[in-house]
Amino acid sequence: MIVAVIGKNFGDEGKGLAVDDFCSRVPRCLVVKHNGGAQAGHTVCHGNMRFVFHQLSSGSFRGADTYWASTYYPDLFKLREELHEYGEALAQAGTSAGGTNGADAGDRIYASKDTPLTYIDDVILNMALEESRGDERHGSCGMGINEAGLRTKAGFGITFGELVSMDAERLVKRVGEIRREYVLPRFTELGLGRSEYEEMLHNEAVLLNAAGEMIEAAKYVKLVEDEAEFLRSQENIVFESGQGLLLDSENEEFAPHVTASRTGLTNVVQLLDSAGLSLTEVCYVSRTYVTRHGAGNLPHECPREELGIVGVDQTNVENPWQGSIRYAKHVSVAEFLEPVAVDVGRCLKGHAIQGQNAPCVQAENKTDDTVLSIYLTHLNETSGQVVFADGSMPVEDLMRNTDVRKLVNRFYLSDDERKCAEIKDLEYI
Repeated sequence: MIVAVIGKNFGDEGKGLAVDDFCSRVPRCLVVKHNGGAQAGHTVCHGNMRFVFHQLSSGSFRGADTYWASTYYPDLFKLREELHEYGEALAQAGTSAGGTNGADAGDRIYASKDTPLTYIDDVILNMALEESRGDERHGSCGMGINEAGLRTKAGFGITFGELVSMDAERLVKRVGEIRREYVLPRFTELGLGRSEYEEMLHNEAVLLNAAGEMIEAAKYVKLVEDEAEFLRSQENIVFESGQGLLLDSENEEFAPHVTASRTGLTNVVQLLDSAGLSLTEVCYVSRTYVTRHGAGNLPHECPREELGIVGVDQTNVENPWQGSIRYAKHVSVAEFLEPVAVDVGRCLKGHAIQGQNAPCVQAENKTDDTVLSIYLTHLNETSGQVVFADGSMPVEDLMRNTDVRKLVNRFYLSDDERKCAEIKDLEYI
């Protein structure tokens, strides 16, 4: 089983639920974090446990391993905090979740030697720049991922492989050089002016604290020397995407309010190609309505009360960086399918994704029996209806739609974040 789980919209679709679900279907699984970084907040409920995963895989309750791919930007400074909170969540629930606890999860985190790292100066630059935009904020999480990417591309990157060969003293020296040669000049070029952020960039104690924590956290992560060989050694793989497909860095329609990373199949295909592997399923996740957390255009935005009985989102609470979660209706069936078709067409050309009793969409880097699926969540909040701008549609009618059947093989239908999905193949509809 090799599955890619991708959020179809602007994020908050239920990717954590889907990853947890797929991991529950096999004895052991590797979950690959392949885009973004610690900004992800994927909620998984398991029995009486509820946890929001950031850098640990959303399959952790199922005993799944976590792999930070060479296209991922982890933040080691935040890792031990997440491990501690995860261990506490399990302890409070009075269960080991199939043998998993905080320490065990740490023993099963892997990272490519080429995985680029985010560190404290990226976060400081990110926050200073976003604040300087005032009312024109992009909606950044303020966690430095874009800055880490720019720094890495400029030749000042730090990989996990490099870090594990250092002690704290050597790391402080390295990041100090980067600060002098790249970070401070960039701060000046951006015209950010004097502020608390500038003071932090001249504070050596900030680097000392960050470097020490990064070195300690790295002890919980196992180094992978050969990424392709490591992926080939796995029987079951789930790619866990961060953020949503409409926030892809190359989505000009919603720029500049997009993320810095590729949120669709781009990284997945790159990683699988290098290992000579193929996808067995691509699963796009969507609520029955649309959400967006942060600035930017949101077509057919509406009060959540217009969507049905939509409860307060416990994960996406209001914060100074992204504001409040926003709600909208899907524009149309065509719009619902378009980002999926574009992502598949761009990344998977050459083979066929078969629809049931319908023409096929051309795709690449996959076998002819690859499944293309939609994972619909929060059906309980809309009484089993998918909410469109021109009216709600029973989910069964969406599944019978001719255009849907041309593209999609299978639907997963979930009531809410606490219930894994019922599976419906289109051939039975």
